[in-house]
Amino acid sequence: MAKRLTTYILIGLVLGLVVGWAINAAVVGDAPDAAAADRLKTIAGWIGIVTTIFLHLIKMIIAPLVFGTLVTGIAHMGDTGALGRVGLKALLWFVGASLLSLTLGLVLVHLLQPGVGLNLPLPPMTATTDIDKSKFDAAQIITHIFPSSVVDAMASNDILQIVVFSVFFGVAITAIGERAAPLVRAAEGLVAVMLQITDYVMRFAPFAVFAAVAATLVERGPQVILSLGYFMLSVYIGLLLLWVALGLLSFLFIGPRARVLLRYVREPVLVAFSTSSSEAAFPRTLEALDRFGVPPRIASFVLPLGYSFNLDGSMMYMTFASLFIAQAYGIHLDLGTQVAMLLTLMITSKGIAGVPRASLVVIAATLSMFKLPEAGLLLILAVDHFLDMGRSATNVIGNAIAAGVVARWEGALDPPEPPEIEPPHAPGRGFAGKA
Repeated sequence: MAKRLTTYILIGLVLGLVVGWAINAAVVGDAPDAAAADRLKTIAGWIGIVTTIFLHLIKMIIAPLVFGTLVTGIAHMGDTGALGRVGLKALLWFVGASLLSLTLGLVLVHLLQPGVGLNLPLPPMTATTDIDKSKFDAAQIITHIFPSSVVDAMASNDILQIVVFSVFFGVAITAIGERAAPLVRAAEGLVAVMLQITDYVMRFAPFAVFAAVAATLVERGPQVILSLGYFMLSVYIGLLLLWVALGLLSFLFIGPRARVLLRYVREPVLVAFSTSSSEAAFPRTLEALDRFGVPPRIASFVLPLGYSFNLDGSMMYMTFASLFIAQAYGIHLDLGTQVAMLLTLMITSKGIAGVPRASLVVIAATLSMFKLPEAGLLLILAVDHFLDMGRSATNVIGNAIAAGVVARWEGALDPPEPPEIEPPHAPGRGFAGKA
């Protein structure tokens, strides 16, 4: 089933490109510019309903799945010492991977120079974008980590807050011991049910992928890709090289098995790429890591943390976007300023995964901090969706590698299962039934 689903998703991706391009060409050829734009936006809105429904169904799963997997994972660890050890190793890897992504991005921006030669006039200082930066405040970011209501955290799918509550809940279960055993069994049952629901929802993934790609091409057309083609190509070269670098690092830790990790996570990576949402890939990534041999007690802890602290693709994208804007306006930044700006991006991007268009929010706020025109974001807003596809897929790869490395670091990497086999969801087997 998993192998067929990947094939169907690829077919949906290709058909979406063809149909979206064809509709755009037909409408643009039959109507004036203003009327065509309105018609294209309306058509894209109706097509995009399918993708919106799919993403809503995925988000419906995430909160109970993160809670259930974290609680069972912590319970199976047996003590808070193991939890702290795994958490520390995960955070060390996250910081290292973020620094690698930022450094590689900095080097490539200077080598490829995607913004040099544009020589754009500086916009007025009052020119801004419509991006909401109200949540970009250090005090708010720190306090937002801790939920005032777990119900509200789950209702808003705030993964970081759910992680914090789940850690408290899991540690309390471990401290209570046998009296909390029914709660552990209930959490295991919850995970099994959520994975079964995931199986149902993922059957609609090819239709969602088709709709997502078609709607984007219908509204924006191929010309938006061509207008900033070199910038997009530069970013994707950076993301590809980051995949290679992370793969080589994982080979040092995991050994030869690292070469086949992509085979196990190819479906969630493709889902993340096609829908521009790494959240959509979360349930399947958990299952893929289980089949690869990462124990659920580690995967269920590292993966949710990674969704807030290990956004490798987003790090690369923010590096390119920030320095591209400086190059496009001919603004010279010395190396020290560039390094300071990138470190600011790394620190301020942690923990705001739940903010809409988080990467753009961080970039907009950082630009103003370093006296760069915030209106420069308007240059890349048109192609942000296409770049979001690449960075979402890279975030999934980066978090999957992080879980594999931490499992090997713990000496707990299990023998792999064949990647094509559909994972069982019955209670007592599969993810929920393993330690």
